[in-house]
Amino acid sequence: MIFELTDENYTEIVEAEKRAIFIDFYSPMCGPCQELLTQLPHVANYFKEEALVTKVDVTQNPKLAKKYQISSVPFCVAIGAKDKMVKDYELGAASVDRYIRMIQKAQGRGFFARLFGS
Repeated sequence: MIFELTDENYTEIVEAEKRAIFIDFYSPMCGPCQELLTQLPHVANYFKEEALVTKVDVTQNPKLAKKYQISSVPFCVAIGAKDKMVKDYELGAASVDRYIRMIQKAQGRGFFARLFGS
């Protein structure tokens, strides 16, 4: 399931969430954003209940766009569950595999974590 984050519900959802969070910042008028939105269900299905996949319409949520200093879309971030810090980001459309790796990194399951432990 993909959740819609807004200026109003962001704090309560993100602070209460115990899983890694993936946020897609998009605009309804952006072609690459619309393509990325079709990929989000694949990402959400891959993680099922292990991560929270969300999206934010920057035209309707200017406070969130300002908080993350969004100047171009699509812009995606992966936030760690424990410290709520951005662990990885991607500007522009990318592959589903890239988004999966971003979330795995936020979960502490990225490439270096597998090599060196985390």
